[in-house]
Amino acid sequence: MLYSLNFDLLSVGVAVAAIGIFGFVVFFNNRESSTTRAFLFLSLITIFWGIINYTACNSSLIITALWLMRLVMFFAVWQAFALFLFFYIFPNNHYTLSKLPVYISTAVTILVSFLTLTPYVFTGVDHFIPMTPPVGIVGPAMPFFGIMAIGLVIAGLVVFFARTIKSDKKSRRPFIIIWTGALMTFSLIIIFNFIFPSVFNDSSRVPLGAVFTFPFILFTAYAIIKHRLLNIRIIGTEVLTFALSLTILLEVLLTDSWPLIVFRFSLFILVVIFGVSLIRSAIKEVRQREELQKLTEELQSANLRLKELDQQKTDFLSIASHQLRTPLTIFKGFIELLQDGAYGKITKETNKVLKDFDTNNEHLIKLVDEFLNVSRIEQGRTKWEYANVDIGTLIGEVVHELQVKAKGKNMEVVWHGLSKPLSATVDREKIYQVVYNFVDNAIKYCDRGKINVNLAEENGGLSVRVKDQGVGFGKIDQANFFQKFYRGDNVKKSNVTGTGLGIYMCSKFIEGHNGKVWALSPGLGKGSEFGFWIPFDGQPKASTGTVVTE
Repeated sequence: MLYSLNFDLLSVGVAVAAIGIFGFVVFFNNRESSTTRAFLFLSLITIFWGIINYTACNSSLIITALWLMRLVMFFAVWQAFALFLFFYIFPNNHYTLSKLPVYISTAVTILVSFLTLTPYVFTGVDHFIPMTPPVGIVGPAMPFFGIMAIGLVIAGLVVFFARTIKSDKKSRRPFIIIWTGALMTFSLIIIFNFIFPSVFNDSSRVPLGAVFTFPFILFTAYAIIKHRLLNIRIIGTEVLTFALSLTILLEVLLTDSWPLIVFRFSLFILVVIFGVSLIRSAIKEVRQREELQKLTEELQSANLRLKELDQQKTDFLSIASHQLRTPLTIFKGFIELLQDGAYGKITKETNKVLKDFDTNNEHLIKLVDEFLNVSRIEQGRTKWEYANVDIGTLIGEVVHELQVKAKGKNMEVVWHGLSKPLSATVDREKIYQVVYNFVDNAIKYCDRGKINVNLAEENGGLSVRVKDQGVGFGKIDQANFFQKFYRGDNVKKSNVTGTGLGIYMCSKFIEGHNGKVWALSPGLGKGSEFGFWIPFDGQPKASTGTVVTE
C-alpha cells in the first residue's frame, strides 16, 4: 500500500502547498492591506481544513475519525467566517469594520466552532470502514452549524455581488476573476461532495476538499496581484518551490518506513516555508527594482525640467543683461560729457556727485558684464582668442593695476616672478580676468598681511597661486566655491555686493583651457589659496564658442 502512488495525497499536498504559497505571496505583496491580510487568513484556514479533511477520510481508527470529523467542522466554520470577511473587505487596502458586527459575528463563530467539537454536532461514527470517508451520526446542534456556515457564505456572496454591480466597468475585472474562481470551486464541491455521494454512492473524492478550493484561491490571488508580480524572477522562484515540494512529497508517498515518512513530511513543510521566504525575497527585490526604475525615470524627468528652467533662466539673463548694458553705457557717456563741461561749467559738489554716480555705474556695468559672460558660457557663445602670451608679464600687469587698491588697505601684493619668460597659448583676456579676480578677492577679504602671487612651471604646464592671510573658509565652502552664485557665509558680511559669479566664470575660463582650478584653506581665519593650472597649449581641440587663433 505504501509503495503505491497515492494520487489523492499527491493532489492534496500540491494544492495545500500552492494555497500556502499564494497566500503568502499575496500578503508579502502588500502587508499593510486589509484585503491581503484577510486573504492570508482565508488561505491558512483552508490549508488546515484541507489537511484535516484528507486525514479524517483516511483514518484507520474510529475514535480518531470521530475527532477528525469534528475538527473538519470546526475549521469549516472558521473557513466560512474567513470567506465572509474577505468578501466584505475586498478590494479595500484599509478597511475598518464597525465594532458591533465584528463582535457579534466573531462571538457566534467562536461559539459554533467550539460546539462542533462536542457530541452535539457528531455524536458518533456510523458505518466506519478504515481508510474511507467516515459517516457521522448527526447530533442536535448540526442545524446551528449549517445555518452559521451557509449563512456566512451566502452573506459574503451577497455583499460581494452588490459590490460587483456597483463597481465601474474598468474596476470590475478583479471581481469577475474572483467570481470565476468561486464558481469553479463551488461546482467541484457540489459535484463531488454532494451529487456523487448521494446519487452514485461514491464518496471517494470527498478527501480532495483542498483541491476543490484551489481554483478560488488561485483566481483570487491573481485578481489581487493584478499582473504586478508577473516577473520572470518570481515565476522562476515559484516554479522551483513547487518542484521541490512535489519531489519531496513523492518521496513521502513512496516510503514504507514511518520514521522516514515523518522525517520527509517535515522536510516537505520546511521546503514550503523556505520557498515562501524565497518568494518573499524575490518580491522585495523586484519591488525595489521597480521603485528604483520609477525614481530613475522621475529623476530623469526632473533633470530635463531643471535643464529647461536653467536654459530659460540663461536666456532671460542674456536678454535682460543686453537690455541693461545699453542704458548704462549711455549713462557713462553723459557722465563724461558733464565732467568735461560739454553742457557748461560744473561745481565741485556736482563733480563729486558725478564721480559717485560714475563709480556706481561702473559697478553696474561690471555686474551686467558678468551676467553676459555667464549667459555666453552656458549658451556656448563665448569667443575664444588664443595666442602665445607671456604669463609673467600678464600677472605683472594685474599686480600693478591692483597695487593701489591694496595700499589703500595698508596691504601689499607681492609678485614672485620668474627669471625667464614663461609663455603659453591662451586667451589673454580671460586668463587676465582670472588672475585679476583671484587677486582682487584676496584684497577684498583681507585686512592685514601680504598677498603672494606665484607662478611656476609644473606637470607639463604652468600654475598660478594667489595666497592671502584673510578670512579663510571651511570644507563646505571649499566643495562649493566654484558653483554659480555660491558665496561663503564668512564673506557675505564683509562684502554684501558680491554675486558669486566671478569665481564661477574663472572656473569656466580655465576649463576652456583644459585646465583646473582649486581653492584651499586650513580653516576659518587662517587665510586661503586660490589657483589654477593650465597646459602650455591651453587651446582645446574642440572648444565651444568661436575660436580665433593668432
